[in-house]
Amino acid sequence: MVITQKTPYSEKQIEQLSKQFGSYIKTVIDLEKKICSAGADRHFESEEILLKQGSKQNDLWGGGVDLETKDIDANSMINIRPQQNNRSNEIQEPGIRQTFEALTKYFFQNFYE
Repeated sequence: MVITQKTPYSEKQIEQLSKQFGSYIKTVIDLEKKICSAGADRHFESEEILLKQGSKQNDLWGGGVDLETKDIDANSMINIRPQQNNRSNEIQEPGIRQTFEALTKYFFQNFYE
C-alpha cells in the first residue's frame, strides 16, 4: 500500500505502511512541495507517483524509516544523480539530507512523539 500526502501519517496509516516490510517503511519526499509518498515496494514507484503529481525530479529524494530503531536512512537508488553531484545512493549534501530527515520526522511525527 502506498500513501502519498502532505500531512503527517496517522498511527493507523503507519501500521498499514509497515505491512510491506515489517519494521521498515520506504519513503520518497518532495523537499520543495513537502509531500511524502511511502509504503512502496521500490522507491521508483513512489517517485513515479510524485512525478505524475507535478513534482520535479531534482526535488525528490528517497530513504526510509526503521520503526524498531527509529533510524532514518537516506539510501535509495533514485538518489544517484551525478548531475546534482550526488554520486551515491546516500544523500551526500548535508543540507538536503538534513531537510529530508526533518521532513521524515514531520510525516512520521505520531511515531516520533
